[in-house]
Amino acid sequence: MQFELPEPTIPDHVPASAVKQFPFVFGTTTTADPYTDWVPDIHRNMPDIFYAPHAYPGATPAWVVRRTELLREIYFDTDTFSSKDFSPFAKLIGETWTNTPVEVDPPEHAKYRSFINPLFTPKAVGKLDEKIRQYAIDYVEAFRERGSCEFMREFAFEFPIKVFLELMDFPLENTKQFLEWEYGLLHEMDMMKIAEATRNVVGFLRDQIEDRRRNPRDDVISYALSVDVEGRKLNDDELVGFTFNLFIGGLDTVSTNMGLQFLHLARHHDDQQFLREHPEEIPHALDELMRAYAPVTTFRTCTREVDFHGVKMMPGDKVMVSTTLAGRDPAEFENPQDVRFDRRSRHVSFGFGPHMCVGMHLARREMRIALEEFLQRIPEFSVKPGHQLEYHLGMIQPVTLPLVWDSAKA
Repeated sequence: MQFELPEPTIPDHVPASAVKQFPFVFGTTTTADPYTDWVPDIHRNMPDIFYAPHAYPGATPAWVVRRTELLREIYFDTDTFSSKDFSPFAKLIGETWTNTPVEVDPPEHAKYRSFINPLFTPKAVGKLDEKIRQYAIDYVEAFRERGSCEFMREFAFEFPIKVFLELMDFPLENTKQFLEWEYGLLHEMDMMKIAEATRNVVGFLRDQIEDRRRNPRDDVISYALSVDVEGRKLNDDELVGFTFNLFIGGLDTVSTNMGLQFLHLARHHDDQQFLREHPEEIPHALDELMRAYAPVTTFRTCTREVDFHGVKMMPGDKVMVSTTLAGRDPAEFENPQDVRFDRRSRHVSFGFGPHMCVGMHLARREMRIALEEFLQRIPEFSVKPGHQLEYHLGMIQPVTLPLVWDSAKA
């Protein structure tokens, strides 16, 4: 996508030698492959820490920390690198809620995780297994005999939304509307459009919260209304922040990972065949794919003047936490460009430290079941010949992914 970047404002404390052009610009698209065309070059040629003029949403500056080892320090140093307000959503619409618990720093963070964790234990999300599997089967069967599908639209986007709707007890007819809002939140560059999507989502969530006040039932919002946090009920900002965080985390992250995982398998038939013959290896394979194709970037805000490994950072500086760069750090992973399903490496694609993704057990389940059912029902598949892949940037995701297979073998 061609666009005109705004003129950057470089603070006085940032030396000119630290400023580097960085291709990952939120809200844009590219036909380059970010994982093979950009990431290796960044690791080869960029310093461990550099200043990118257009790295933060809205094409504004941020420090980029490319080394996994340094990112782990940032994850744990919540006093210096705060998670508060790393996303622009509440401020864009003039409100005061915070994505909870992801934008809450310790020690406050612990009190929210303590009431949220029981919702997402392996045992708790295991109760959804039957419905998750049936949703996956229904989607695959809808296109199996056709011999083709547009994977993002026909499976990757809608499948996790259905699971999210089930978890939240929202009407299933909201699927298409959620897709539109999700796109506005996570793939637009225009801040006005992001704000419009934010208002729509928050308005919907407030209506749902009020409905559960009047008619409580066995769902996540009713649970959040009933819990005590340090002897009190959650207030409106906390309820909105909690449900908004679930909305973003429950929709786009799984879709994005699935798109990248199936793209890899469509391009690497040997890996595809290995998983058909060894389905018990799917969980390990998913971990390796999440390392190699980590799509998520979050941010921290520097709270004080600090010398971080020789780089002067000042209060208010944004610091990029890129799992994309971390997953292919050659200092962390041997031959990081190689995807090896026998690799048992620790990745940071679900975060690290106190902000480890609360929904990771559910996300793993959705991705595993989707892959199991697809491989069981669809013969060897490839990317449609001649298709030019394009990727959203920010949350790295194929814009479209047309897959084809021999329908006579399906």
